[in-house]
Amino acid sequence: MYIADTSKWYLERLIRLIGGFFVLASVVLGYFVHPGWFAFTALVGFMLMIFALTGFCPMSIILHKFGARERCNC
Repeated sequence: MYIADTSKWYLERLIRLIGGFFVLASVVLGYFVHPGWFAFTALVGFMLMIFALTGFCPMSIILHKFGARERCNC
């Protein structure tokens, strides 16, 4: 079983946290406010897949500029 290191807030962990928050928030907004918010859920899912396949993620660029660093600087 894999358990992620929780001693530091490294870039990859922050991406998962923000992605999870965006998905949860957009589902709640889609259910209670307007179904159009589900498009945001789809966008977040699409960007998570793009990040996994290519390594490109606009949120990681923003977080890196704010000082977040990768877990492994190999």
